[in-house]
Amino acid sequence: MNTRFITIWFTALVVIAPDAGRLFAQSLTVKPSNVEITVTPPVLDIDVAQWQVDALDWVMADVGREIGDAIAMKVDAKLNEKLAEKLEAKFQNQRSNPPNPRPTPRPIIVRGGNNEDRLYQSGTRSLDNGRWDEAIQSFTKVMEINGTRADGACYWIAWAHNKQGNGAGALEWLARLRQSFPNSRWVAEGRVLEAEIKQAAGQPVRPENEPDDDLKLIALNNLMKADEERAIPMVEKLLKGTGSPKLKERALFVLAQSNSARARQVVSEIARGNGNPDLQAKALSYLGAIGGAETRQTLLEAYKSSTNVDVKRSIIRALTQSGDRDRLLEVARTESVTDLRAEAVQQLAAMGANDELWQLYAKESSPDVKRRIIQSMFTTHNQDRLIQLLKTETDSDLLRSVIRNLGMMPSQQSADALVAVYGSNKDESVRRAVIDVFTQQRNAKQLIDLARKETDPQIKRLILQRLSGMKSPEATEYFLELLNKP
Repeated sequence: MNTRFITIWFTALVVIAPDAGRLFAQSLTVKPSNVEITVTPPVLDIDVAQWQVDALDWVMADVGREIGDAIAMKVDAKLNEKLAEKLEAKFQNQRSNPPNPRPTPRPIIVRGGNNEDRLYQSGTRSLDNGRWDEAIQSFTKVMEINGTRADGACYWIAWAHNKQGNGAGALEWLARLRQSFPNSRWVAEGRVLEAEIKQAAGQPVRPENEPDDDLKLIALNNLMKADEERAIPMVEKLLKGTGSPKLKERALFVLAQSNSARARQVVSEIARGNGNPDLQAKALSYLGAIGGAETRQTLLEAYKSSTNVDVKRSIIRALTQSGDRDRLLEVARTESVTDLRAEAVQQLAAMGANDELWQLYAKESSPDVKRRIIQSMFTTHNQDRLIQLLKTETDSDLLRSVIRNLGMMPSQQSADALVAVYGSNKDESVRRAVIDVFTQQRNAKQLIDLARKETDPQIKRLILQRLSGMKSPEATEYFLELLNKP
């Protein structure tokens, strides 16, 4: 049997084994501190249950994103202890072995997912590595998309031109920023950069003469350890200046590690949107990891004052990190944007809020959000609630979703419930969904029972077709029985 291992960055492991047209998924357990999530999907049949794979992908995406965010702070803390040593070694190595000239930038190709975000992140990485041409290329593509990050891309194009010594080009892009995005928070960042460029007029900025960000980070870490009160104002200056994305992100992380009231205040201000827009999501994540009543209140205030869906989604995830179930429930109940309610539902599921989700389902009007709640009942192994929905849900689409998710939890109790809904519901799509579930489970006995009672010739023919692919003794005996009938 050929086995492929897919390693998730937070050390989770999924084993997928293709064999005879069937897919097996072993149990997955992710255990950061105080969190345990176990997902045990059954045997899947690729030909008739692709939705099972989609459901597993949904679980994996949920686990990967939320648990990854929850432990990111602790991972960074461990890395921070060795940061100065590694950066200093890197600096010494670069002085001894100057890098080769950079090759011509390669075309940037983005496949799948959110192209705007991927291109933006690619541009940011190029800035961090001093590849100005590649950065400009990535951010120009973001500008062409003209989405929610076009204003930030416009700023970083100007920033990269300035790093190349092209102050005139940078000023042109800053003027475009003011003209095209007059209400953007990036305009304030642009004014700071513009003042810096004009002050240095006649003295082009050369990359090789720029102070090294790594050296700044070494000095910053050492100063925070030696004299925190003096270091914090310097960190604030870095955050408000025109430094690289990497430098600002690390400076924010240093502040988030501090117990100083002023440091927490600066992080909270950025989390509320008073600062570099790119840092806001990081600040929100750090506040979520810090926890505590004060930071939770800050997150809620930031949520209520923001109109940006992406920012609100980051706050919802930060509330999950802080363990604030009550405020998440408030969002799920009162938020008018369907996608955000669905996000809150998904985070409540990750926290095991089964009773709260059941109450939300009864009052929820959006089928998409209800479908997300149904999926959460599968991820939390809440078989009893799914069986209850089989008896009460009247919407055919939602009922099929219940059937599919319940089908991934095979037991005698769930089989009996599925047989009952098959017999009582006259909607053909619902009955076919039940047949699909038993086929996926390789449950020949239940399919034979359905076939014996089925009076619709087309549905009965469908069941026989599914049985023919199982090669089970029970199916063989049933076919012989049919052949022997007069």
